Amino acid sequence: MKVFKFGGTSVGSVENMRTVMNLIADGEQKLVVLSAMSGTTNKLVEISDYLSKKNKESALSIISSLEKKYYNVVFDLYATKEMKEQGKHILEERFEVIKSYTSGVFPEHGGRALLAQGELISTALFALLMQESGYNALLLPALEFMKIDSDKMPDSYFIKDKLNSLLKSTPKADYYITQGFICRNDAGEIDNLQRGGSDYTATLIGAAIRSEEVQIWTDIDGFHDNDPRFVENTKKVDTLSFKEASELAYFGAKILHPQTVLPAMMNDIPVRLKNTMNPPDSGTLITSDSKTKGIKAVAAKDGITAIKVRSGRMLNAYGFLKNIFEIFEFFKTSIDMITTSEVAVSLTIDDPKHLNEIIAELKEYGNVEIDRNQTIVCIVGNMISEEKGLAAKVFTALEDVPIRMISYGGSRNNISVLVNTNDKKATLQALSNKLLNS
Repeated sequence: MKVFKFGGTSVGSVENMRTVMNLIADGEQKLVVLSAMSGTTNKLVEISDYLSKKNKESALSIISSLEKKYYNVVFDLYATKEMKEQGKHILEERFEVIKSYTSGVFPEHGGRALLAQGELISTALFALLMQESGYNALLLPALEFMKIDSDKMPDSYFIKDKLNSLLKSTPKADYYITQGFICRNDAGEIDNLQRGGSDYTATLIGAAIRSEEVQIWTDIDGFHDNDPRFVENTKKVDTLSFKEASELAYFGAKILHPQTVLPAMMNDIPVRLKNTMNPPDSGTLITSDSKTKGIKAVAAKDGITAIKVRSGRMLNAYGFLKNIFEIFEFFKTSIDMITTSEVAVSLTIDDPKHLNEIIAELKEYGNVEIDRNQTIVCIVGNMISEEKGLAAKVFTALEDVPIRMISYGGSRNNISVLVNTNDKKATLQALSNKLLNS
């Protein structure tokens, strides 16, 4: 059984929902993961923010607008009076839950429960559409099998056990519909897999049921070799290895959630990225094998802070780096890049939440310099750290760009450079002109 995932844009309108239905209704059994309709999650975040600030009137105003939008969707989505009534009943249930948070004190976990309503609405409406159209479709509640542990990581054993039990105990269907993004935490509360988590849901499900392939459908034809928002004439990448896709996703390629690839890689399940608006295109296929060597693509990650610690105490000393890393571990702040010399260590972080506390601790070990508004540009491919002359080509392409840090050799699939965010576009364009398209 294949797993298909469709994002918010793919189910963002009545027409798009019907397009998705026609895409999946080919007679082959599959499990379909859906996001909330586009724009819904942002509105629910706004509602949550207003309620946390005790601004009930503004929250109710947005709820009213959102509710009106969905009633219009139901009116246009279904052909029969009976199904329109069932659709209205779905909305009544969901919006009753949403409105319940406007009375009394807004609970600490209320925001996460509110966010879940978008996926619960879209999947219920979509399953009903398929049933009205004569397809054997069944709704599988993700909150019954998707779970994260106390470290916010998916409980893979629980997911596999509960999902397979649920599939065995429910009536057989041709099309199982479930929610992406949402889950329960170790306390049993409604939680989520963070932004973009629907991709992650799809590969976790794929791993749990040993799917033959996971297809992630978006509004672009797969991975491109550069960021089309900043560089013109980018090209689609036909094939990537799991490791290459992981590097690109982590370092800024928006098409894929950074953790998506891991469950598929661990279980050797192919992942294909497809375009809902262009179904005949083969998209990008991600497998354990990288069929070609050399550079495949470039991605950029903004919001980076560079930290340099300079100290004569590093010279011929052991244990210094351990002490530095323990500070970041204590504040649960991950490090992206690191370079060292005899008297200094430079590293980058993408979460500045505890930056002031980290700086205070680091000053015990030496002088600390901070550079904000930095961008990591990641050049990804197969065996690129071992291919003769490739590093020279990369740095020749970037001869006019000031480079703050370089990470080379830590991965066989990645060369990373740190630049000022103001130089990001020039960096991406130079790599496109002089490397990817040369």
